[in-house]
Amino acid sequence: MLYVGIDVGTSMVKAAAFDASGREVAVESRPVGLDIRDGCVEQDMDELYAAVVDVLTTLTSGLDGPVSLAGLTGQGDGVWLVDAEGRPVRPAISWMDGRAHELLGEWMASDVFTSVFRRTGSAMFPGCPGPVLAWLDRHEPKVLDAAATALYCKDMVFQRLTGGRATDVSDASMPFLDPRTRTYDDGALALLGLGHRRGLLAPVSDPVAVGDASGPGLPAGTRMANGPYDLPACALGAGVTRPGDGLLIIGTCLASLVATDVLDLEAGEPAGLYISTDRRGQWLRAMPAMVGTAALDWVLNMTGVRHEEVDALLDATPPGANGVQVLPYFAPSGERAPFVDPRLRAELTGVSLETTKGDLVRATCEGIAFAARHCLEAAGLTGTLAVCGGGTRSPAWLRLFADVLGRPLRVVEGEVGARGAVLAAAERYGVELDVASWTRPTVVAEPDAGRAERYTLGYAKHLEHLAEARIRARGRAGARG
Repeated sequence: MLYVGIDVGTSMVKAAAFDASGREVAVESRPVGLDIRDGCVEQDMDELYAAVVDVLTTLTSGLDGPVSLAGLTGQGDGVWLVDAEGRPVRPAISWMDGRAHELLGEWMASDVFTSVFRRTGSAMFPGCPGPVLAWLDRHEPKVLDAAATALYCKDMVFQRLTGGRATDVSDASMPFLDPRTRTYDDGALALLGLGHRRGLLAPVSDPVAVGDASGPGLPAGTRMANGPYDLPACALGAGVTRPGDGLLIIGTCLASLVATDVLDLEAGEPAGLYISTDRRGQWLRAMPAMVGTAALDWVLNMTGVRHEEVDALLDATPPGANGVQVLPYFAPSGERAPFVDPRLRAELTGVSLETTKGDLVRATCEGIAFAARHCLEAAGLTGTLAVCGGGTRSPAWLRLFADVLGRPLRVVEGEVGARGAVLAAAERYGVELDVASWTRPTVVAEPDAGRAERYTLGYAKHLEHLAEARIRARGRAGARG
């Protein structure tokens, strides 16, 4: 028997097939586009769904054996408006979108932002459904009137493939779900002025929804499970379920997650979110920073450096990047973890005529690693740390992460989100799999003690630089206001 995991990402759609031992036997992927303009980031749902069908058709046509079941995961947040048949009523608004930053600023200046966090454990950011739906209610109310459901990405695909209209507790965690009752919090909806749009929210299936595939790409009748979304799916695929253990995903989104059995909505600065899981009484304390590999991609594009040159440049450039520092907050919607600041922007300092491409690349890689350390500390990491995502394909950057974080990294390679989606589907259908075998790390990256000590000082400078940048961002916002 074979098992298929589908991961509908922000820039890439992937499908992977696994055998009963968890060995990845085949993978197919297709890039998908983003429409980025004037702080707005949208996606064509039909293009995305066509990519899903394409990868599934290609994958399953080459498999040597029947597909027992399929698990579905995908990017979280954003707003995916569909009609009763699951067809789009407008392009999807991505989690990277920034159009609602002024509205979020209003909520942060009042008690709305903090009040919603204390109710739901979700610190909103411009691209999450709360601000986006409220923005649409102000500016495109007829679009909301025409929609039957405001879905998340994987839910849109699930409806097209099976006809089922549902989300799960992980996607619903941002920002409307009460993590104690695992149901929508009508008080939070009222605070956001969205009580009259309550009917747009998809039913929360707890545990995850299941259905038989009837759309193209999978054999008719294939058992399918919807969720969790990509962050908790990666945690499952990396074996991160014990409280205190963590996962760092070095992808488009730099996501830090720590498993916990403690829910504290009153302490600390509202930031990140508590992701509800299928295991009642357990959550993932998540600090998903906005820009991960996307920041490095931007710098590589500006400097003309190819991805395959990164390791050599990192090896040839000393820690500290010869004084160059990068605050890697390149997203048009600012930052959301481990703090929320819609006005924050990237900064590059310490540059001179002697600065090399290697300095710029290393400073960017270091800045992203410092941001990861900030997030993991805020999330409460105390145990082991697994790592996955596209950034792990660079051995030199992986060593840099280990040095900055000062701890061993359990590297889990392959399609970790798709793997986690299969494990969630198997649990939902009562299919017994050897989870330890499925989640075993492929390698462990150890830190160097000398470099780790140096990076502890570099991290302190990073935090100082960040504090100054946030003051400047507030000053710019005040001047425009």
